[in-house]
Amino acid sequence: MKPYLYLLIVIIFTACSKNSVDKNCNFLLDVGVNVSINMSLPQYSQLAFVNNPVYVPNAGNGGIYVNNTGTGFVAFDATDPNHIPSSCSVLKLSGINGVCGCDDENEYSLSNGLPLNNPSLRCPLKAYRVEKNGTTLLIFN
Repeated sequence: MKPYLYLLIVIIFTACSKNSVDKNCNFLLDVGVNVSINMSLPQYSQLAFVNNPVYVPNAGNGGIYVNNTGTGFVAFDATDPNHIPSSCSVLKLSGINGVCGCDDENEYSLSNGLPLNNPSLRCPLKAYRVEKNGTTLLIFN
């Protein structure tokens, strides 16, 4: 019985990592976000359709992109997490993707937050929680 107990303890301690947070993903500030979006308003009406992201300024590090994925709503910080925040690191909308304005032009999916054009990028977009209540979206962290 003791060998099995020893094996179980070894498996538990080797399977658990210390911390899964990548130390290179700490460029963005951990700012409080609490935004309410009324989708009945004209500037947010395109959220009724799948993959029509909307930019919400003055929230997060450089604004927030909100997208209807068809199965729910997602919200991501509009600042490239692989750069120190600057005027060029705010993502510009390009179809259903966000593109960094800096020289490397990092591109991210606004459906899942993952980098698209550069597999060496370590950090996905910073995600925020989204709850739908009638025609209102609550975005928070």
